[in-house]
Amino acid sequence: MEKITVKAVLENLQTVIDFATEHLEARDCSMKVVMQTELVIAEVFVNIASYAYNPEIGPATFCMEFEENPSAVLMTFIDGGRPYDPLKQTDPDTTLDIDEREIGGLGIFLVKKNVDEISYEYADGKNILRMKKFF
Repeated sequence: MEKITVKAVLENLQTVIDFATEHLEARDCSMKVVMQTELVIAEVFVNIASYAYNPEIGPATFCMEFEENPSAVLMTFIDGGRPYDPLKQTDPDTTLDIDEREIGGLGIFLVKKNVDEISYEYADGKNILRMKKFF
């Protein structure tokens, strides 16, 4: 398992993305998978940095594991912020005009659309969001 822990601040987003991209490229993942993974990481990390500890700052851990047959990457975000299950959020109605939509929810919707499996649990005082992406 590959793992990085950083302070959950927006300035560390690129560090986490670079960490993931390096490991994906080392496994010859397609540019499409790399870009989808970067989007997922950005959406989840920005939410953790913006809301998990606010107004305090705490750690965010990102883990990657790779599977073979079929090839997949398992990604896990762990933070010790307020308990929050993003999967309970209702998907936005994307058929509505942008001015008619409620604010919020589009980020986790994009995450769900760009991974093949996603789950959340709160355990031992930690938010744990697990995602699997086949490639």
